Amino acid sequence: PLHHVDIAIPCNNKGQNSVGLMWWLLAREVLRLRGVIPRNTEWDVMVDMFIYRSPEEQEKDEKESSEMAGFGSEQIQGGDDSWANGSAAPGEWEATATAGGDWGEGTPSDSWADASSGAAWE
Repeated sequence: PLHHVDIAIPCNNKGQNSVGLMWWLLAREVLRLRGVIPRNTEWDVMVDMFIYRSPEEQEKDEKESSEMAGFGSEQIQGGDDSWANGSAAPGEWEATATAGGDWGEGTPSDSWADASSGAAWE
């Protein structure tokens, strides 16, 4: 089966992406052999350029992305106004924050640092 074939490159040829990747690898290697791009630098061409996408699929993706661009523009219906009728008006937030007291209230006066500073470490 390989009569009159100069070179055969074994690769996965079942998937669309794998064929595109092999074209990308071959194109990059040809450019390197010709001296167009040096071997010590990366090739800035993306693999996506070598993968065929049908126009219908591209239109579908563009339509989905345009729908996502309008995310959050619709009005939410239903629900209740429990957050709208808060207990404190915006100007009274400071008063309600200090009404609860200090967070450290009610804690024991002995801290773990005082307990561990004893002679146990000496």
